Amino acid sequence: MTQWVENPTGGRDRGPVAVARAWLEVLVRPRRFFRAGVAPGDQAPGLVFAAAVVLVEEATRMTLVSGAYPTFGGQPLASKALGLAMAVVLVMPATLHLTAALQTVILIGGAPDRAGVSETVQVLSYAIAPCIFAGPPIPELRLVCTLYGTVLLVVGTSVVHNVSLGRAAVLGAVPAAIVFGYGFRGFAAAGDLLAAAGVSLPL
Repeated sequence: MTQWVENPTGGRDRGPVAVARAWLEVLVRPRRFFRAGVAPGDQAPGLVFAAAVVLVEEATRMTLVSGAYPTFGGQPLASKALGLAMAVVLVMPATLHLTAALQTVILIGGAPDRAGVSETVQVLSYAIAPCIFAGPPIPELRLVCTLYGTVLLVVGTSVVHNVSLGRAAVLGAVPAAIVFGYGFRGFAAAGDLLAAAGVSLPL
């Protein structure tokens, strides 16, 4: 069975194999993963993990969705490369850290035995694991990915911040909406499916 192994300098293993192992572990054994794979002050592996997920997801979307990225100066390849780099290097870490800060504020009133901001960043980073498949223009697939990610966020919040699953679901609702509903377009996927079924929501 997969286990985390500490490296000689402290923290968790780095590298592509460790990222792949973390991806599989968090998908199939989330409670065990969040207990063993989230360490105080060790954000780097989580951020690298999140960057890898977003890189694959956005590269897939760029390839399969026409107009997913704007073209500047008549240079489609350069424009796509720039857009992808910005998504991975700027947008992803900024969104994760801002959402983690918001989650920390929310946790103050509902999780007296909570962990720190670093652990919150890691929970968010690893919870997006299913969204590696959210790139194709298939609303059903994207909705499943974002719902699965929401479940992982709830489980991770429960384990890392020592609260019940029910309370974790309440405390994690707003961050889940930001990351999965808007960031990975889960709300848009749900809207597409409802529209295809002839269901209209009141404004």
